[in-house]
Order: sequence, then structure tokens, then C-alpha cells
Amino acid sequence: MMARAGGELVNPATGLRIVFRETAQSTNGELLQVDWIGPPGWTTGSLHVHPRQEKRLEVLCGTLGLRADGVARLHGPGEVAVIPAGMPHAAWNAGAGDVHVLVDFRPALRTEVVLEALAALARDGRTTAAGVPRNPLRLALVLRHFEDEIAFVRPAPPVQRALLGPLAALGRALGYRADHPYRQRSRRNFL
Repeated sequence: MMARAGGELVNPATGLRIVFRETAQSTNGELLQVDWIGPPGWTTGSLHVHPRQEKRLEVLCGTLGLRADGVARLHGPGEVAVIPAGMPHAAWNAGAGDVHVLVDFRPALRTEVVLEALAALARDGRTTAAGVPRNPLRLALVLRHFEDEIAFVRPAPPVQRALLGPLAALGRALGYRADHPYRQRSRRNFL
């Protein structure tokens, strides 16, 4: 699936539903804008950074927990948080119902491809419950290939670079790919 306005992904591991409003293609790469709808218990997982992107989160309904730059805070409807490029952060649903957040990534880079790949891997049963690829070679390949879009805070970046390069190369040699197409299932499959 190529991201398009109105397109939707569901990550069965995390429960996150993603609806694309603006894509890299529709904004000349300036913006990726999506709705995140996360059920109770949803989280982005470990502290991570977007090395070259600013991330803006506007809560539309529910309660969003956000740890940014070491400070945890709850955000309710109408509140906006802006995460500068390179700032460690993690988000979660801090309420009893769904949390609905409008999220902007500037510039778009290839974030929609990352979201698609992780949702597709989860749908194929190839991730943990947290949505992380189970296979360390695939994980290394994804992190190395999309290092401008996302990086974990731990282990330290020099350790990650030392480990990810060789593991990603081995994963490529074995035929793994960083991208993983998310194909919409037809309604007929559910009947």
C-alpha cells in the first residue's frame, strides 16, 4: 500500500489505528499528518528519537501520556505538544477509553513507510506485543534503513551503530527487506 489521504493501517500488535490525512507525496515531502487512535494500554514503546523530524501531537479526545526530554505529562483534548528533532520521547494512552491524536511529522521523510512496515510485520505475526520485529536481523535492518526517521535511545547510539551495521548487512544477505508492504484485506476475507 502506498500511503494516501484517507488510507488506514491497523497494527494488531499494538492496537494502534493510523489514518493518513496528508502524505509525503501530497505535501512534497514537507509533512506527514496522521490520526492515531490508540486503545487503552497502547504505547509507542521505548524512548526513541526522530533524528531529523519535528513531531507535533494534538490530542483530539482521550488522555495522552507523554514523556519528553525526561518529563512525563498528561495531555487532554485540545492540548498540543511539540517534540523537536532528536528529543527522546515516548507516548501512551493514559485513559480508560481510546486516545485520538493528530500527529504531524515535519519533514515527512519515509515515516509512512516505517509505519506501514511495522503494521504489516505485526499482521504477519513477526513482531512482539510491543510491535518490535522479533527477528534481530530484521530489527537491525529496519532501524538501519530508517535511521533518519527513528532510533531507540538505548543502547547508546555508538553501540547501536556498531551492532546494527553488521546485523543489517547479514539480514540483507539473507533476503530480508526493511520495507514490508501492508496490503488491505478485502471484506470478502472476513465473511
